[in-house]
Amino acid sequence: MEESRLNVRFCGFGGQGIVLASIIFGTTSVKKAGLNAVQMQSYGSETRGGECQAEIIVSKDSIESPLADNMDVLVVMSQPALDKFMPTLRDGGVLIYDPAFVEPPNREGIDSMAVPATRIADTIGVKLAANMVMLGYLQGLLDIFSQEDLLDIITENVPQKYLDANLQAAKNGMELVVGKTGINCG
Repeated sequence: MEESRLNVRFCGFGGQGIVLASIIFGTTSVKKAGLNAVQMQSYGSETRGGECQAEIIVSKDSIESPLADNMDVLVVMSQPALDKFMPTLRDGGVLIYDPAFVEPPNREGIDSMAVPATRIADTIGVKLAANMVMLGYLQGLLDIFSQEDLLDIITENVPQKYLDANLQAAKNGMELVVGKTGINCG
């Protein structure tokens, strides 16, 4: 990871809120932490169930290209996404994955963290809130903006009908980070 730049890729299936998680992460970085951010996304022609990924670059400095070759953090919510995007995770990078859908990889030289996002979202009663568990975990791990900042941006971007469940999911993700070593964005 460059000192002032962080490359993050969220990936999984369409319908898991991959793009929304990346948008909220980027928006919080810009609005609350005063950083620069660019986000790109791609997904298959299927609305749900097809491949989906979104990458975001966050930096203190200007971002001259929206493309990142090597990811510092890879947040994975499906096995096909892990299989496809694992080569983009740099040595020394961080893999965050949901063990409900992803087998732990056999790769040395990275930090690999299982986050039971789907199980936690199920206990809240909204399986689709698993993306917010991952986002809360990522916030706690990176600590580039506060918990309150993330919750504010979630509130601005999630439909009222699902707001309470999404806020609880993010808080649950944050609580999983206790005792873990954070990653610094410069």
